[in-house]
Amino acid sequence: MAVHAGASVFTTSSDDAKLERLKSYGPVVTINNVRENFVEAIRAQTGGVGIDLVVDSIAGKTLPLSVATLKFGGRAIFVGVSGRDLEGFDPFALWPNCTSLHGVYMPRAFEADYVRNHAVVADCLDKVARGELKVDIDRVFSLSDVVPAYEYLQSRKGFGRVLLRP
Repeated sequence: MAVHAGASVFTTSSDDAKLERLKSYGPVVTINNVRENFVEAIRAQTGGVGIDLVVDSIAGKTLPLSVATLKFGGRAIFVGVSGRDLEGFDPFALWPNCTSLHGVYMPRAFEADYVRNHAVVADCLDKVARGELKVDIDRVFSLSDVVPAYEYLQSRKGFGRVLLRP
């Protein structure tokens, strides 16, 4: 979606195969966060300036690193704690570059602003239907295979959506 909107996109993963697949979504800079320090890599790619926005779905110990990639006045949005690491975040890390941190909890966001969010989702679905946005379906499990589906998600081997079919 960010590439579709014209943004320069930086993405990280510990899996080179996933990083290679991400390139099919458009112009992205891929960073293997096991072999490279992604803060240093992003700073190098931006001439030391940093980025406008980071979306962090891991949180924990990656959240301060995500904030460190921001340029002056940049914004970090965290949308999950998929890293299962509940390490705290020091808000004073936001001060040096006048950055901000915004948390988004999707169930509450949809409940509180249903009309606007429904319109955004409908627009995205229309773009997917027209082929303007790409969605990878990684695997489809039957509903009776919910445990193996969950185990597959936990393995972090997937790329794209994992679906349950009744």
